Amino acid sequence: MPKLGVNVDHVATLRQARGAAEPDPVLAAAICEMAGCDSIVVHLREDRRHIQDRDVEILRKTLTRRLNLEMSAAKEIVQIAMRIRPDQATLVPEKRRELTTEGGLDVRGNIGQIKGVVDQLRGENISVSLFIDPQKSQIEASKKAGACTIELHTGNYAAASSESAARRELNRLREAVVLGLKLGLTVNAGHGLTYQNAAPVASLSGIEELNIGHSIISRAVFVGLDRAVREMTALIR
Repeated sequence: MPKLGVNVDHVATLRQARGAAEPDPVLAAAICEMAGCDSIVVHLREDRRHIQDRDVEILRKTLTRRLNLEMSAAKEIVQIAMRIRPDQATLVPEKRRELTTEGGLDVRGNIGQIKGVVDQLRGENISVSLFIDPQKSQIEASKKAGACTIELHTGNYAAASSESAARRELNRLREAVVLGLKLGLTVNAGHGLTYQNAAPVASLSGIEELNIGHSIISRAVFVGLDRAVREMTALIR
C-alpha cells in the first residue's frame, strides 16, 4: 500500500502571485498532515518562484511527518539543505524557464557531480532520492551515485494520448520498479499524477510512495484541502 507525499508548492505559487502573506504553505502542510498524508514535499527553486527559504525552515521545525525537499544540485541550495537537514532530499533537474520539472535527472551523464552532492547530503544523515526517467541506465547510475531512493518520473505515462500508450508507459514503470528493488533501492513515483490516473501506478507492486501536488491543490480549490488529500489517499490505497 503506497504512501502519499503532498507537494504544497502551488499554495506558495498563489501567495507569490500577489506578494502577500497568504495562502500559507506551512498551514497547508499542517492540514495535509491532519488529513493523513505521509510526507510533505516542497521544491526550493533557485529562482524562489514559489517556496521560500523561510517556508522550509518553518516546515522543518513544525512538521510531524517527513519533509522531502526537492532541489537542484546548485551549491547554494545544497548548502541550505545541509543546514536545514530535511528528512529526505530529492535531486531534480531544474531550468529557469520551465513551468514545472521537465523529465528526469541525467544521472548517467553527470554521475561525478551528482555523486558528490549525494555524498555531501548523506554526510549530514539526509536520505537522498534521485528523480529519474524509468530507464535501466539511469536506475543503475543512481545506485552507483549512492542514492537510497529513486523517484520515477511518471510524466510520459500521465501525458499518454491513448490507452495503449498509457499501458506501454505503465509497463516501463513496472519494469523500472522491479530493477530498482533488485538493486536495493526504495522506489517512489510522481509527476502529472491525478485523481484519474494515479491508481494504476499505485497498484504497481513495490512502489513505496506517490508524490502528488498540482492535482491535489487544484481539487482543493473546489472541495477544500482536507477532503482533497483524504480522497487521494483513499484512491491510491
